Amino acid sequence: MSVLEQIIAGVREDLEMRRIPKGKLLEQVAQAAPPLSASEYLRGAEISVIAEVKRSSPSKGALAQISDPAALAKMYEDNGASVVSVLTEARRFGGSLEDLDAVRKSVSIPVLRKDFMVDEYQFFEARAHGADLVLLIVAALSQIQLGEFLALTHELGMQALVEVHTESELEQALEVSAQIVGVNSRNLKTLDVDRNVFAQLLPKIPAHSVKVAESGISSRADVEYARSYGADAVLVGEALVRGSDPGATLRALIGRE
Repeated sequence: MSVLEQIIAGVREDLEMRRIPKGKLLEQVAQAAPPLSASEYLRGAEISVIAEVKRSSPSKGALAQISDPAALAKMYEDNGASVVSVLTEARRFGGSLEDLDAVRKSVSIPVLRKDFMVDEYQFFEARAHGADLVLLIVAALSQIQLGEFLALTHELGMQALVEVHTESELEQALEVSAQIVGVNSRNLKTLDVDRNVFAQLLPKIPAHSVKVAESGISSRADVEYARSYGADAVLVGEALVRGSDPGATLRALIGRE
């Protein structure tokens, strides 16, 4: 199996371990605060940042301990992040729904539940835990699933960051009228980063969609490169959590230092 297929297999196994009755989950959804519009926040600056709470990754291994995800998320908000992304996949990224709960309570900006969404249960779960935004990876879904999951996301009041890696995946995203499109420069098969993917795909996304550059963003120059091809926002994790001062790193990326 590819790395993506291995991760998804683990996600499905873990989901079955924590699944609760649908009625109880719907009660939790009803009690959650109304979702925020991530697209509005991502268009609110010259270049916006989705700052990530990320402990590890398949490509780099352990990145940071992050004993207090709520404090880190609040630091992100205080230093200019427009959205906070929270990894909730446990096996490869060291995340959890508890991290999502903690972050949601600590910030007033939109929160992205970043996970591998492959079952409709996860969307109700995301909303129940306060997510405003979820990740849909085109490479992990059939076109029918992509359309159905995006519709479910909207029914629950959330938005989706629809992630693409190739021109054909971008066509699939545009076919379902994705409002927020993420171009990931990391090849999911090799895990290598090629930022030329930004140059190839970002200009092909319509202006009415929010354009997000993902992976390989570690400096202000990287941000400016992505912006030069039309990015409205960048998603940054590793560069923030590995540094000694995430707040200063974030300000530098935005151009405030």
